[in-house]
Amino acid sequence: MPISLTLGPLMFNWSPERWRDFYARIADEAPVERVCIGEVVCSKRLPFIVDLFAAAVERLQRAGKSVLMSSLALPTLMRERRQIDELIAVPGVMIEINDLSAVPQLGGRPFAVSPLINVYNEGTLAFLKRCGAVLACLPPEMPLSAIAALAPLAAGVTLEAWAFGRVPLAISARCYHARVRGLAKDSCQFVCGDDPDGLPVDTLDGERFLAVNGVQTMSHTYADLTGDAAALIAAGVSSFRLSPHSCDMVEVARIFREAAEGRCGPAEARRRLAAELPAAQFSNGFLHGKPGWRQLAAAE
Repeated sequence: MPISLTLGPLMFNWSPERWRDFYARIADEAPVERVCIGEVVCSKRLPFIVDLFAAAVERLQRAGKSVLMSSLALPTLMRERRQIDELIAVPGVMIEINDLSAVPQLGGRPFAVSPLINVYNEGTLAFLKRCGAVLACLPPEMPLSAIAALAPLAAGVTLEAWAFGRVPLAISARCYHARVRGLAKDSCQFVCGDDPDGLPVDTLDGERFLAVNGVQTMSHTYADLTGDAAALIAAGVSSFRLSPHSCDMVEVARIFREAAEGRCGPAEARRRLAAELPAAQFSNGFLHGKPGWRQLAAAE
């Protein structure tokens, strides 16, 4: 079974210049088959990058990569609900939905399902397939046993695992970043841009616990499934998702490519990944049916 890599949408608020340069390098150098672009977390960020979409799509496609346009995760305003129509109008790309309200607007055209959609069982997967889903990135908290049970029923739908990056846990209508700075959501001053990989959250005992990204709650740890690639492939997963962070994502993609193809062993892959993010704590507990923050030996 051929294995593919998907670069997920950027969850964080980077400057337009950094956003542009990041996707230019991904187009030119990253060994990934698919790239998701778009604003998922907060529609207030969209005006800063929307004018860059066309050039990014063209460059990525010219480099031979498929482009997915990612919709907003929690549309609440009329202008946010209209965003899906604007994404549909982009030629030559597939839509990745982050909220089920987008499905009727797609009118049966093929689409991808993000890990923010709760695809936990065969009934949900079958429903989305009837609606036009051709790729489903499964929720990061799904254990390997559940993935293996779902895979035989996914004919015609590519199953993808969340393999790298801080895990998305929740989206709220409230902006935590603004509240921490004593600001209201409507006058947030885009302070989330000060934390390009999210703002760490400590427990009352001073232990790192979560990360805040505007209205989004994420894990403190970074998922790393390099050591579990072989088990996931055996279970029926044929694609791995890498979430962009402010490390060398081209090198991260190379590590996962080699791990997925068996050219880099689990220990070496973990060592190389740790060298790219020396301050990060890695985890794969969800896949093993354990607390998500834990890092365990490779799945069997």
